[in-house]
Amino acid sequence: MKLNKTKSSKILEGDLTPMIDMTFQLIAFFMLLINFSEVDRAEEITLPVSELAIPPDGRPDYQVILNLEPGGNVIFEGQRIPRIDVMKPILNQEIRNADRENVDKSNIAVIIRSHEDTPTGLVQKLISKCQEAELENFVLRVQEKIN
Repeated sequence: MKLNKTKSSKILEGDLTPMIDMTFQLIAFFMLLINFSEVDRAEEITLPVSELAIPPDGRPDYQVILNLEPGGNVIFEGQRIPRIDVMKPILNQEIRNADRENVDKSNIAVIIRSHEDTPTGLVQKLISKCQEAELENFVLRVQEKIN
């Protein structure tokens, strides 16, 4: 490649537009690859093991993930709620959020991730509180037992 020498002392600059475009494409690509299902998981919760565990068929239209600790605390969207009794306003807000997304109340899936040491009575109490808010679909998460 032959460079032409000119008398003017221009500074040669490269066009950075393709580099910037590629950077934004990579950012968009990796954002699509992020597993957002891990966001609502509380690391304190150790799921019970079950031989009868069946993987979910697909993702529901709208889901509410509740993590239940052995002491009765509920972790919802990173917030620790000290009692199950105060869940109704939070559930009602989720119903309104689903309604804004044109999701009917009957299509809201309540996913309960209960710690393996949590008494069954607390899980039933949480389900009862959800039913008071007129939620109908429940999924109990467990670990699949691998033989």
